[in-house]
Amino acid sequence: MTNSDSGEPHPKTPSTPEPTDDAPTPDNVEKVAPTVLEQLGGVRGLLYSTLPVIVFVPANSYFGLGVALWAALGVAAAVLVWRLVQRSPIQPAISGFFGVGICAFIAYRTGDAKGYFLFGIYTSLVYGGAFVVSVLARWPLVGVIWGYLNGKGTAWRHDRSAVRYYDLATIAWAAVFGARYLVQSQLYDSDQTGWLAVARIGMGWPLTGVALLVTLWSVRQADRALEIASGADRADGALPSDQTDRST
Repeated sequence: MTNSDSGEPHPKTPSTPEPTDDAPTPDNVEKVAPTVLEQLGGVRGLLYSTLPVIVFVPANSYFGLGVALWAALGVAAAVLVWRLVQRSPIQPAISGFFGVGICAFIAYRTGDAKGYFLFGIYTSLVYGGAFVVSVLARWPLVGVIWGYLNGKGTAWRHDRSAVRYYDLATIAWAAVFGARYLVQSQLYDSDQTGWLAVARIGMGWPLTGVALLVTLWSVRQADRALEIASGADRADGALPSDQTDRST
């Protein structure tokens, strides 16, 4: 086409390709970060989870086990009410309240303040073992969970690079839970209730944050590897049809 005034051709406007659903956009890549954090209640949720422990130990030292247990339960209930008032996701707060309830019940039954930490110690052992077994079985849990969340199922298992990245993230979580169990079980056996609280807090959300960073990086790399593999498969599939066109 030409310009009606000058007779010169219209300059072509470069067109930008529209993103497709398969393209690794920033929204698709970083979806894992808010998703995992939301499951944990966000940064505030991670901080709120330490409050019952912070209250429990000094209350036990000054007022005894009974008061300490009720204080911890009261703080957990207050966090739940606060999240309801703020209309924040309450599932983490509900889980936290029941977790504190289980810890308080065990401490009450054992008659010892250190029993409050027993549930968390053995929970770490179970979680750590599950992550290790999943890697040995070639079904790393991070890949299973992320495949469920993004709706792609287990397609990642056909790509060795993706499996390796998910292995790395799963091992990071196994290391976190394993470290918690080893350190806290030793403190439990030596009756170090105060240091148990310190270890519970220090090895809680800080280590969780490190594992989340490793998970985010690994998921990005795994998604990238799957995109490259998918592009290569499409290119290989297009070759026979091109050759057929040339032969006709």
